[in-house]
Amino acid sequence: MFLRRVIVAGGAAAASALLTAAVVGKVGDDSNTSIGSWPPVFTARWDHNWDCREPVSLINMAKVAGESDELELQLRKYKAKATRHIFLIRHGQYNKRGKSDRTKVLTDTGKHQTELTGQRLADLGYPYDKIIYSTLTRARETMEMISKSLPDVPKFGSDLLREGSPIQPDPASDWKPSVVYYTDGTRIEAAFRNCIHRADPEQKEDSYEIIVCHDNVIRYIVCRALQLPPQAWDRLSLHHGSISYLVVHPNGNVSLKMLGENGFMPPGKLSNA
Repeated sequence: MFLRRVIVAGGAAAASALLTAAVVGKVGDDSNTSIGSWPPVFTARWDHNWDCREPVSLINMAKVAGESDELELQLRKYKAKATRHIFLIRHGQYNKRGKSDRTKVLTDTGKHQTELTGQRLADLGYPYDKIIYSTLTRARETMEMISKSLPDVPKFGSDLLREGSPIQPDPASDWKPSVVYYTDGTRIEAAFRNCIHRADPEQKEDSYEIIVCHDNVIRYIVCRALQLPPQAWDRLSLHHGSISYLVVHPNGNVSLKMLGENGFMPPGKLSNA
C-alpha cells in the first residue's frame, strides 16, 4: 500500500525513484550497500532487497507506470508466501594430518559426532526437503552419517560449499595472500547467494533444508544472512557436528534460531579444532 500511495501522489517518476533505491540498496542516508558488490559492504540499516527478491525489484516499472491496480497485482504475484528453514551443519572431526582430500576422513570421534547430529535432526521432527553437502570428503561422510537417520531425504552435492577463506577477517588472524580471499571469497559468496534467500513466489509450503559444510563457510553465511559485518566471521566458533539454524521469512527478514548448537553431544565428544 505504501508504494501505491507513492504512485498516486507522485506518479511514475516517484515510483521509479523508489525502485532505484530498492535495487541499489539505498534504504537511508547512512546506507551505502550496493547489490552484487564484492566484497560485501556493511551498512547500519537493514537492506530489504538483500537477496534481490524484494517484490518491487522484480517488476518492470515502465510497464505498470500509472496503473496502480496492475502494480498491486504484480506485487502480490512476486511476494514470497512460504518460510525457509535452513539447518547448517559443520562436518565431524577429521584427520587433519591427511595430505589430500581423500585422506582427510572422519575420525571415530567424528563419526560418533555426526551420528548424534543425525539423531538430533531426526528428533526435531521437521519434514526435511533435502540435504545439500560440500563435496569435500569430510562433509560427504558427515552427510552419509546424517542420512542414516534421515534415509528418505534427497541429497545433492555442491562444490560451492567447499571450505575456504571467505573474506579477510577483522581483526586479522593468520596471514594469507589476498589472492586466497579473491578466489575463495567469490565462490563462498556464490554459495550464500544460491542457498540463502527468501522462498520463490511459487513455493506454497514452508521448507526445511539441511546444508552440510564447513566452519568458515557457515560462519560467513551467518554473518551475511544477518547483515553483520562479513569480516566478523572469524570471531565466531563452531564445534564439529554442531547445528546452526536460520529462518528466512517471506518478507525477507532473517532470524538465527541456533548457532553452533551441540547440547545433544556428551562433553567428551566435543571438538572444534
